[in-house]
Amino acid sequence: MGFEEEWGSLRTGAAAPRPAAADPVAEARQAAWRQLVEFRDRVVLVPLDERGGLWTAGLGGLDWICAFSDEDALARFAQARGETDREWTFRRVRGARLLDEVVPALDFPCGVALNPAGPDGAVFPPVRGIVPDEVAVDGEVAA
Repeated sequence: MGFEEEWGSLRTGAAAPRPAAADPVAEARQAAWRQLVEFRDRVVLVPLDERGGLWTAGLGGLDWICAFSDEDALARFAQARGETDREWTFRRVRGARLLDEVVPALDFPCGVALNPAGPDGAVFPPVRGIVPDEVAVDGEVAA
């Protein structure tokens, strides 16, 4: 290929429409949506407190139900807390039930933290689109 042909090819390529740049915000929203859908379909382990209720932890002015994808994730959490010597009793609960039934039944704002001591952790705050609107902290305030 001679200079003229190569130059023409480069000019043509430069003038060709380029694919749109990826939108990192849209990609993050899609990833979060997929994570929520997967959580809602998943059965998780929720430790019980000393009264037999679901174990919660406070962070950022909210309470969070701690849920775990499996016993290994729960064991990492116990180790991170320095509480490997105690027995961690738990219930198996579907993620959708936590968000749609348990959180609305509480008399305080509460979210769900999945695998809080692991690299695959996620939080599902009590906001519209995650929990029912009537209990969402960003929902309409009743008069």
